[in-house]
Order: sequence, then C-alpha cells, then structure tokens
Amino acid sequence: MYCPFCHHDQSRVIDSRVVDAGASIRRRRECTSCRGRFTTIEKAVLLVVKRNGVTEPFSRDKVVLGVRRACQGRDVSDDALKRLAQEVEETVRRHGSSQVNANDIGLAILEPLRALDEVAYLRFASVYKSFESAEDFESEIRYMHRRSREEDFGSE
Repeated sequence: MYCPFCHHDQSRVIDSRVVDAGASIRRRRECTSCRGRFTTIEKAVLLVVKRNGVTEPFSRDKVVLGVRRACQGRDVSDDALKRLAQEVEETVRRHGSSQVNANDIGLAILEPLRALDEVAYLRFASVYKSFESAEDFESEIRYMHRRSREEDFGSE
C-alpha cells in the first residue's frame, strides 16, 4: 500500500473495521517511513461455494438473472429485482463468513421473493426445492397461507 504523502510502499495497519454491512473493510494505516496516517477501504470478497465444490465470487447479477426467470410474465420491475439481490447479499454477508454455500443463497432468496410476488416465489421454490408433484405445490401453498396468517396476526 503506497503512502499518499511520501509514496513509500510499506505501511502498517493501526485499526480495522467492517463497514457497509460487511461489504467493506476500513483500515487505518501508518506509513513506516514518514509516519503519515491514512485510511483505505477494501471491498470484502464474498465467495460462493457451489455444490461441486467450485468457488466463484458472489454476483448480484446472477441472483437477478435467476429470480427474473421466476418472474417472467409477472409485473415485477428491474428495480425490485435489484433491491431483492441487494437484500440477499446483505443477508448472506451478515453471517460473517467470506464463503457462503450456493444453497444458502437460494434460502436467502425465498422469503424476499415471497413478499415480492407469490407466483414467482412458487416458480422459484419449485425448482429450488425440486418439486416432483402437485402435492409439493399444495404443501408449499399451505405453508404460504400459514405464514401469511402469522404475519397478519403479528401485525395486530
């Protein structure tokens, strides 16, 4: 890390803090040459561990793409999909780990998608949860009704 004052390439970290809901790390540094102090902000990388063991960086765009398929033909805006993807990222980052299983991302998508559009939720859940019959859909719809009643009861 180059010092912004004397351009020396060595500094030491004095303090580190997680900021932006875990998306970044703020580091207070001191130059080992001129003793000047400066701050750096580094983007914390979130890696997704896929079922086959391969890791790749988390991508909001991939979340949007997957959810967009479930929302096809529904009245759901691109802005709503982007907000959902941001909410999903914040949810998985809150766990504090630099790696997250792809399955956990799917779980994090379900609840905000249910709140956004129930039909899209059922479409996504049918693929994500590998529905095999009409009974699987009926069971999920009963679950949705239970959740809806619980939320209505909780808001009174």
